[in-house]
Amino acid sequence: MVKLDILSDPICPWCLIGKAQLERALEARPDHPFVIEWHPFQLNPDMPAEGADRRAYLEEKFGGKARAVQIYARIAEHAASAGIEINFEGITRTPNTLDAHRLIHWAGIEGAQARVVSALMRAYFQEGRDIGDRDVLADIADSAGLDAAVIRKLLDSDADVQDIRDRDAAACEMGVNSVPTFIVAGKHAVPGAQPTEVWLRVIDEIMAQDPDES
Repeated sequence: MVKLDILSDPICPWCLIGKAQLERALEARPDHPFVIEWHPFQLNPDMPAEGADRRAYLEEKFGGKARAVQIYARIAEHAASAGIEINFEGITRTPNTLDAHRLIHWAGIEGAQARVVSALMRAYFQEGRDIGDRDVLADIADSAGLDAAVIRKLLDSDADVQDIRDRDAAACEMGVNSVPTFIVAGKHAVPGAQPTEVWLRVIDEIMAQDPDES
């Protein structure tokens, strides 16, 4: 088995695209060696807890409406060419994702990370839900088979807040400055939303290795 660590933010469209393209490779190679773990990386660590109006935030971040539209048109084009649905018009707020990352962390303890990450991205990119809202997060937890009441209680506490911040900071200190970033076997960093074909080659190369050489 080979560990595949994925640093991502559930509101990052490139993370959604990269996830989908990786999953297609995994489906094509059902005997793949990867054991996957998701790790926190906040694109907007200074975002207010209540989030912000998405349009205003993007225009400020990219220096105006024209530039924001240009950048997201490119993202939409990539998503469409990969067959990935993103309802950008339905997204009205950019949330602070600290609580979403806490939920992903707790899901990992319960063996439900894949389900929760998928549910978070679906809620944000397809359903236009505010995944900074704790009621929304509890509902997502419930849909993924976690105990919503327990998750809500944890969200209302400061449980693992510092841990998520420390792990986020550690990723930055390692040199990660964009997501998705995939780390294969704890040593090979693969940045960006890689095409399915790249992942197929990586999987085939790993599986072709002599066990005594790995």
